[in-house]
Amino acid sequence: MTIELEEFTLEDILPHRGDMVLITNVLEADETHALTESVMSASFPLADESGVQPLIMVELAAQTAGVCNGLDRIRTQGVDSNKMGWLVGVKRAKFYIDYLPLGSTVVTRSENSHNYENLREVSCVLHMGDTLVGEMTLQLFQL
Repeated sequence: MTIELEEFTLEDILPHRGDMVLITNVLEADETHALTESVMSASFPLADESGVQPLIMVELAAQTAGVCNGLDRIRTQGVDSNKMGWLVGVKRAKFYIDYLPLGSTVVTRSENSHNYENLREVSCVLHMGDTLVGEMTLQLFQL
């Protein structure tokens, strides 16, 4: 069964709502990877007058992983299935910037590197323009 991304909203795919949806746009996605963009906003957690602290990139990566894993869930269990998933580990994280400027756009790429039943290990890279600003490996559990 092929899933077309355009058929769904972020609310169909992710459990996040309101200000906790940090993804502005999904650029591409399938059941193994996703590419998203997020515009840094003063409403984001960890935002202050200097910008957004780089730790927010862990959540950007987790939500981006949630897009591809959410599409896989919809394909196998249907759109009304349980959307819940948890970030259970940050295996590795490197941040190459002190603050993400408000109004800047961060593009996040997430790819499932290992998938075993409900557990996934996800490799993520984050760019601001041509500049690599972060990279990490996350461990996720999805119902």
